[in-house]
Amino acid sequence: MARELEGHLGFLETFTGTALGVLSVASGIYTYLGVSSLLDGDGAMLVFAAIAYSVAVSTGIFVFWSYMIRLFPAMQTARARVGLLGAMGLGSLAIVAMSSWLNAAALAGGAAVEQHLAETVQDYQEALERTHEIALSAQGLERDVARAQQSFADLSEQEAAGGLSGLAGRGAVFRVLRQKSQELTALQAQIAEQAPLVDSAFTEGNRLLSEMRALTVEPGPVEARSVEFSEKAVRLAGILAELRQLSVAPLVARAAQDLSASVVLPELDGTTEEMRGTQGATITSVLDVLVQRAATLDTAAQEVMAMQPAEETTYTPISSADAVIRYAGNFIPSWAGAIAIDLLPAVLVLILAVTQSAIRAGRDTAPIEERMTIADLRAALAAARDVDAALIEGRQSARAEAAYPPAPQPPAPSEPPLRPDPSAPEAPETRERDTGPGNRSGTGAGSGSGSGSGNEASS
Repeated sequence: MARELEGHLGFLETFTGTALGVLSVASGIYTYLGVSSLLDGDGAMLVFAAIAYSVAVSTGIFVFWSYMIRLFPAMQTARARVGLLGAMGLGSLAIVAMSSWLNAAALAGGAAVEQHLAETVQDYQEALERTHEIALSAQGLERDVARAQQSFADLSEQEAAGGLSGLAGRGAVFRVLRQKSQELTALQAQIAEQAPLVDSAFTEGNRLLSEMRALTVEPGPVEARSVEFSEKAVRLAGILAELRQLSVAPLVARAAQDLSASVVLPELDGTTEEMRGTQGATITSVLDVLVQRAATLDTAAQEVMAMQPAEETTYTPISSADAVIRYAGNFIPSWAGAIAIDLLPAVLVLILAVTQSAIRAGRDTAPIEERMTIADLRAALAAARDVDAALIEGRQSARAEAAYPPAPQPPAPSEPPLRPDPSAPEAPETRERDTGPGNRSGTGAGSGSGSGSGNEASS
């Protein structure tokens, strides 16, 4: 298995570098598109800056994953693998930070900006409807004002017939009732004048919303549509402010306060003291009723004013990269693709690590003869030949030494003999050496025979 896996890895390594290069270049292209949408201005400098950044990203991705593919599978200790795995995680975060979000901006930037426009339209729609609801509620106060006006008008008619003070005619009581009836009539007219304005503003707001909604799905560059969308958003914001001002609830509240506080009491015109007393008592009762009606109107106006107003909505232009980050939950597939194109080599690193571990495990359990390669076999044979050559040379040297022993070395020179003592008797050898030629010849023959026999023995 180890040998088979090594063969597969040898084949895969032939195009692994090319695959890393293709992934890095693809990521760099999308990074260029993403960073181009962030840089301001135009011209050669902008293009150069975007190209420089994308090339740096491509180079960093290629070098980083080349390091990981080469080094991580070669680690054999758990400590080394954990350390390199931490480095790989840190590098992956750096790649996501410098490239993946820009890739996502290139993949889904336009759609994200359109999503932002759609969300803004929805916010404006809710604000317009809520503001119009409050304005309509304020317009509903017209019925309360009309009811109060009608009650004072009826009381004045009763007073004219003598039904209140018992004095028929248009006296002091009648004038007080008529005064407040006219004030409420004027307030009712003001409220009625606001109704067409409210309807017109609401209609204009809906028209602008329809145009803004069409811009969100209209084909073409989203940047140009964003400019037109921004212009319409400004106009719609003005309409919302106008609707808030058209609410008559504050007007009704102030009128209710003035209704009971500002009463011009006429001079009592009774002919007798009793009649004047009756008029005064009736006016006092009218003032009490006036306070009650004013409190009712004020309560109704305060309820309208206490309604939760619409949230302030303002359109803020946004870049494609920021839109992708803000609405990341709506573009999960684009984010997944942008991150996968950068971090896919991590899967290759893990595959190589598992494969190398399997190869090492197979080598450790296999016998030596199954783990040897052709190179190992050649090296072993060369070493065996060297050993055999050394043994043969040693045997030959031993035989040569046995056949031809080395010549004997001459003895080392000894100390000169001591001078003989004259008084000592002469040694026998000395006497024989001093004999005549016969002795010398005998010595020579003996020497020759001895030498000959020695050579024969040697032979």
